[in-house]
Amino acid sequence: QVQLAESGGGLVQVGGSLRLSCAASGRTFSQAAMGWFRQVPGKEREFVAAVSWSGGSTSYADSVRGRFTISRDNAKNTAYLQMNSLKPEDTAVYSCAASFSHLRLPPINSYSYWGQGTQVIVSS
Repeated sequence: QVQLAESGGGLVQVGGSLRLSCAASGRTFSQAAMGWFRQVPGKEREFVAAVSWSGGSTSYADSVRGRFTISRDNAKNTAYLQMNSLKPEDTAVYSCAASFSHLRLPPINSYSYWGQGTQVIVSS
Protein backbone atom coordinates (compact mmCIF):
# COMPACT_ATOMS: atom_id res chain seq x y z
CA GLN A 1 0.00 0.00 0.00
CA VAL A 2 1.04 3.56 -0.72
CA GLN A 3 -0.61 6.65 0.66
CA LEU A 4 -0.27 9.84 -1.32
CA ALA A 5 -1.10 13.36 -0.19
CA GLU A 6 -0.98 16.39 -2.44
CA SER A 7 -0.48 19.97 -1.33
CA GLY A 8 0.35 23.33 -2.82
CA GLY A 9 -2.75 24.06 -4.83
CA GLY A 10 -4.55 27.37 -4.70
CA LEU A 11 -5.62 30.45 -6.59
CA VAL A 12 -3.11 32.16 -8.86
CA GLN A 13 -3.29 34.77 -11.58
CA VAL A 14 -2.55 34.12 -15.21
CA GLY A 15 1.19 33.92 -15.75
CA GLY A 16 1.86 32.99 -12.16
CA SER A 17 3.48 29.92 -10.67
CA LEU A 18 2.66 27.18 -8.19
CA ARG A 19 4.55 24.19 -6.92
CA LEU A 20 2.57 21.09 -6.07
CA SER A 21 3.95 18.46 -3.72
CA CYS A 22 3.02 14.81 -3.36
CA ALA A 23 4.11 13.20 -0.11
CA ALA A 24 4.20 9.41 -0.08
CA SER A 25 4.18 6.89 2.73
CA GLY A 26 4.01 3.13 2.88
CA ARG A 27 5.53 0.99 0.16
CA THR A 28 8.98 2.03 -1.05
CA PHE A 29 8.56 5.32 -2.84
CA SER A 30 11.86 5.05 -4.68
CA GLN A 31 10.60 1.98 -6.57
CA ALA A 32 7.61 3.77 -8.09
CA ALA A 33 7.20 5.90 -11.16
CA MET A 34 5.20 8.99 -10.23
CA GLY A 35 2.70 10.83 -12.32
CA TRP A 36 0.61 13.97 -12.14
CA PHE A 37 -2.86 14.08 -13.63
CA ARG A 38 -5.60 16.67 -13.70
CA GLN A 39 -9.33 16.66 -14.08
CA VAL A 40 -12.00 19.24 -14.73
CA PRO A 41 -15.63 18.45 -13.82
CA GLY A 42 -17.38 16.78 -16.72
CA LYS A 43 -14.15 15.84 -18.48
CA GLU A 44 -11.89 12.83 -18.42
CA ARG A 45 -8.77 12.73 -16.32
CA GLU A 46 -5.80 14.09 -18.27
CA PHE A 47 -2.16 13.06 -18.04
CA VAL A 48 0.13 15.96 -17.14
CA ALA A 49 3.61 14.60 -16.41
CA ALA A 50 5.51 11.57 -15.18
CA VAL A 51 8.91 10.83 -13.72
CA SER A 52 10.72 7.51 -13.49
CA TRP A 53 11.70 5.95 -10.17
CA SER A 54 15.21 7.39 -10.41
CA GLY A 55 14.16 10.80 -11.66
CA GLY A 56 16.25 10.27 -14.77
CA SER A 57 13.36 10.09 -17.23
CA THR A 58 10.39 12.40 -17.56
CA SER A 59 7.47 12.88 -19.90
CA TYR A 60 4.97 15.68 -20.37
CA ALA A 61 1.69 16.37 -22.04
CA ASP A 62 2.07 18.69 -25.01
CA SER A 63 -0.13 21.25 -23.30
CA VAL A 64 2.31 21.74 -20.41
CA ARG A 65 5.71 20.96 -21.92
CA GLY A 66 8.07 23.88 -21.42
CA ARG A 67 5.95 25.34 -18.61
CA PHE A 68 5.73 22.52 -16.06
CA THR A 69 8.56 20.53 -14.51
CA ILE A 70 8.16 17.26 -12.66
CA SER A 71 10.78 16.12 -10.17
CA ARG A 72 11.19 13.94 -7.14
CA ASP A 73 13.26 13.65 -4.00
CA ASN A 74 13.47 10.01 -2.96
CA ALA A 75 15.14 10.93 0.34
CA LYS A 76 12.02 12.92 1.25
CA ASN A 77 9.51 10.51 -0.35
CA THR A 78 8.09 13.44 -2.27
CA ALA A 79 7.31 14.26 -5.88
CA TYR A 80 6.83 17.79 -7.17
CA LEU A 81 5.19 19.59 -10.04
CA GLN A 82 6.52 23.08 -10.69
CA MET A 83 3.98 24.99 -12.76
CA ASN A 84 5.01 28.24 -14.43
CA SER A 85 3.29 30.56 -16.89
CA LEU A 86 -0.07 29.29 -15.76
CA LYS A 87 -3.09 29.70 -18.01
CA PRO A 88 -6.82 29.63 -17.25
CA GLU A 89 -7.05 26.25 -19.01
CA ASP A 90 -4.70 24.81 -16.37
CA THR A 91 -7.50 25.15 -13.82
CA ALA A 92 -8.29 21.66 -12.53
CA VAL A 93 -7.95 19.27 -9.63
CA TYR A 94 -4.42 17.89 -9.75
CA SER A 95 -3.71 14.42 -8.44
CA CYS A 96 -0.51 12.47 -8.07
CA ALA A 97 -0.28 8.75 -8.64
CA ALA A 98 2.23 5.93 -8.23
CA SER A 99 3.01 3.00 -10.49
CA PHE A 100 5.17 0.02 -9.58
CA SER A 101 5.41 -1.16 -13.17
CA HIS A 102 8.84 -2.34 -14.29
CA LEU A 103 8.78 0.32 -17.03
CA ARG A 104 10.56 3.61 -16.44
CA LEU A 105 7.57 5.60 -17.71
CA PRO A 106 4.64 3.21 -17.46
CA PRO A 107 1.28 3.53 -19.19
CA ILE A 108 -1.46 5.46 -17.48
CA ASN A 109 -3.48 2.36 -16.67
CA SER A 110 -0.64 1.02 -14.51
CA TYR A 111 -1.00 3.77 -11.91
CA SER A 112 -2.69 2.02 -9.02
CA TYR A 113 -2.24 4.42 -6.11
CA TRP A 114 -3.81 7.87 -6.13
CA GLY A 115 -3.96 10.88 -3.90
CA GLN A 116 -7.09 12.89 -3.14
CA GLY A 117 -6.11 15.81 -5.31
CA THR A 118 -5.49 19.52 -4.84
CA GLN A 119 -7.41 22.30 -6.57
CA VAL A 120 -5.60 24.75 -8.83
CA ILE A 121 -7.49 27.81 -10.06
CA VAL A 122 -5.91 30.19 -12.53
CA SER A 123 -7.77 33.48 -12.73
CA SER A 124 -7.62 35.86 -15.67
